[in-house]
Amino acid sequence: MERITIIVADDHTLVRKGLVNLLSLAQDLEVVGEAADGRAAVDLALAKDPDVVLMDISMPVLNGLEATRQIKKQAPRMKVLVLSAHDNEEYIVQVIRSGANGYLLKNSSADELYSAVRSVHGGHAYFSPSVSKFLLEEYLKTTPPAAGAPEANGNVNRLTSREREVLQLVAEGETHQHIAELLHISVRTVDTHCNNIMKKLDIHDRSGLVTYAIKNSIVILPR
Repeated sequence: MERITIIVADDHTLVRKGLVNLLSLAQDLEVVGEAADGRAAVDLALAKDPDVVLMDISMPVLNGLEATRQIKKQAPRMKVLVLSAHDNEEYIVQVIRSGANGYLLKNSSADELYSAVRSVHGGHAYFSPSVSKFLLEEYLKTTPPAAGAPEANGNVNRLTSREREVLQLVAEGETHQHIAELLHISVRTVDTHCNNIMKKLDIHDRSGLVTYAIKNSIVILPR
């Protein structure tokens, strides 16, 4: 099995070691380095060339946002998944501007962590549900829906019944873990459905899926 190589950057030793232990439980994930500050994270990432860097925002010497900018500038192919306890507007905007490939909240489950790492490695953006909700709200503020029927897209007919079901749950802000529990399937199966949906719709981030689901009446916003 080809493994996804990861560097974990967090200045709190207990948190960092906990993340390393969690990631090591997944057979397709391999931690190849640890960093306790942003400067060390940049140096280690450029030396080790991992597939994904799991980057805490608040770190000494060099903060996670600037470390992300430097990594993406020098190694654009490398994926950076930002990890934070904050989901407020200021942090979300700064993370997106830094070039990060995803934003995962620290209260996420282990399965959500695995899904996020696999998602960004696969070339998709990944945002925790509450972050996706904020991005959607900002999108709707700047792009009000047109009068009349929602935008139609023939691609929706290419989705299977189960894929439309998964898409609705994603749009409603459910985590992959909860979707798996609701549908009585594995988290990996949910990941597979989401990847298939993204390929069929040519949409590569969660907020885009949410917007698409609303426009095509897969999920109905309350009036």
